[in-house]
Amino acid sequence: MEKGEVSVDRIRLGVCTAAACVAAGVGWMWLGGRAEAAGGEISVGRLARVGTVDARYQSYNIEMVEVTGGRFWRPYADVARAEKAQEGRSGNQPAGLNPALFEYRAPIDLGRARLRKLAAALGPAYVRVSGTWANTTYFDDAGKAAPEKAPEGFNGVLTRQQWKGVVDFARAVDARIVTSFAVSAGTRGPDGVWTPKEASKLVSYTRSAGGSIAAAEYMNEPTFATMGGAPKGYDAAAYARDVAVFRKFARQAAPGMVVLGPGSVGEGVSLGPVQAGILRSEDLLQATGDAFDAFSYHFYGAVSSRCGSMRGATGHAATTTPEAALSDDWLERTDRVEAFYAGLRDRFEPGKPMWLTETGQAACGGDRWASTFVDSFRYLNQLGSLAKKGVQVVAHNTLAASDYALLDEKTLEPRPNYWAALLWRRLMGTTVLDAGTAPEAGLRVYAHCLAGKPGGVALMVLNTDRSAAKRLSIDAAAERYTLTAGELESGRVNLNGRELRLGANDALPVLRGVQVKAGEVEFAPASITFLAAENANNESCR
Repeated sequence: MEKGEVSVDRIRLGVCTAAACVAAGVGWMWLGGRAEAAGGEISVGRLARVGTVDARYQSYNIEMVEVTGGRFWRPYADVARAEKAQEGRSGNQPAGLNPALFEYRAPIDLGRARLRKLAAALGPAYVRVSGTWANTTYFDDAGKAAPEKAPEGFNGVLTRQQWKGVVDFARAVDARIVTSFAVSAGTRGPDGVWTPKEASKLVSYTRSAGGSIAAAEYMNEPTFATMGGAPKGYDAAAYARDVAVFRKFARQAAPGMVVLGPGSVGEGVSLGPVQAGILRSEDLLQATGDAFDAFSYHFYGAVSSRCGSMRGATGHAATTTPEAALSDDWLERTDRVEAFYAGLRDRFEPGKPMWLTETGQAACGGDRWASTFVDSFRYLNQLGSLAKKGVQVVAHNTLAASDYALLDEKTLEPRPNYWAALLWRRLMGTTVLDAGTAPEAGLRVYAHCLAGKPGGVALMVLNTDRSAAKRLSIDAAAERYTLTAGELESGRVNLNGRELRLGANDALPVLRGVQVKAGEVEFAPASITFLAAENANNESCR
């Protein structure tokens, strides 16, 4: 045995540590949900096709308040910052929430070279510019500096220059724009009905700036309409009335734009007592009828500790913990909520594609550990599971704001979820395969055709067991890419034992795989492995 080599027999006896297993080129494997029993063989060339996803399946959000400047979720690292220094900078924040949860931030510079380079590496994608703040934002198309105060009926102002920055950013990074429109009092006629005047200005200016809006929701999260800025007493009937106006406007002003809806959130999983005043999606859809081109929804498995005082009807907090981050209950919440909304889709919008247009570790900006490696299991498991269920687009919140962002908002340094996203983009193609089921607890496996390699297969294997390695056999040689971290709650992540970091001039590192022969493959505890079998000769991948 050569120096540095670890034998499979030693791994079976538990002598191999996680670090040694990774350094030795040993990895665990997962295919499409579950894997074959230990000792069984996965025939990558025979994995059947179950569907496809949009070429921009893996996407991301930039909050409207980032573009305009305003008060967004305060990062935990800045909690001690004096609140008074930020007061008065902007009142644009959701109604009914504690102001101390937020802090002012200047408009994001979407022209920053590092931001564009890192976003481009995730392309093609959709960039969704929306969020609760979009519901009350006025578009000032006068071409001048933003007024100090928003017009009556609005809470914030978006300038032509700021939106031009969005259009230019999208073009530079191979992203298509998704958005929603203002629905607050300033958008309504004397009868209280929504008018397309403000939306028309944004659509028209986007076109004049050389861009287009690929898809749009009428408003952000109508299930929390009043909290989001809609008039008091807003109900399902008012929503249906306004959606009818919006749909007619969209067909005339932007005939190529996908009309998404309803864009609901907060159902299928408890997010606290705020749900007491929720507008049910069932009622919204019953009122609107067949109104959307694609069914959209939002998902958060919990609220962050910022909103930890919220408790559900049972008295339990609607938060979660890093100790639960690898649990089946936590990872499978995305499946339960998808099933809830898929059921509504099947009843009211049968046959329409599903888009998850906003998701993240936890609502209210994410928990402290949202920026660490332990959340990459949720992130990638969500992508793998929802692709297999036929969801077409998953837009992560956010690209570069607060604790759940893919990038640190101040330095733009990639966080572990960014590196996870990059590996997904490089390896997981748009054709989804069925990897079967795995009887062993802690092992999750997904399979896609290998991106850019006809006939090739990519497997994504998550070992969520914190202490035990797992093993599977495959019938083809592969390149192995294993993500680990010295500590699960670390902001640093290793690929095949080497830390991932940007190089000189923000150069992305070369993502080098390790050759794995056909046969048994070992996966270290708490690790994420991609296996790229270029010569799988899978007919579904040609």
